[in-house]
Amino acid sequence: MKRMLMMALCGTLALFLFGCGGSPSSGSDGSSSDAPQQEEQKKPLDLTGEWKQVNSKSEDSYQEATIQGNVIEINWVSDGGDTKSLYWSGTYEAPTEATENYTWDSVNDTSKTAKALLASGDETKTFTYENGVLSYEASALGTTTTVKMERQ
Repeated sequence: MKRMLMMALCGTLALFLFGCGGSPSSGSDGSSSDAPQQEEQKKPLDLTGEWKQVNSKSEDSYQEATIQGNVIEINWVSDGGDTKSLYWSGTYEAPTEATENYTWDSVNDTSKTAKALLASGDETKTFTYENGVLSYEASALGTTTTVKMERQ
């Protein structure tokens, strides 16, 4: 009798465990949850790389920039690329969130620019990235212009 009671109890327990609901990988709506569906996380804007001025009035005289690590360096380029002179060496603060537009204030590294004849004497320079264009103001010989660059 005990044996029959024990078998009946085990059978009832088995029905209870396996008869309630679907498989462990099914959600309450019956959909599979084996592969979690997460929203694709957007990465922070990455401006590192090579940039070239696109609004120069000369094909063989323009500015180019390199952003690497936490530094942005800009050179005046002439003679079709044969001559380069340092214009700016400063800090680069990379975005920490996904964004389409970005602005940062770069601090001049005067240990590099102090002896460069064509370098900016500004303590800081504001850089803006918008619609694929990196821009900033550059001054030379009393004239200020907005330089616009695109990634190369």
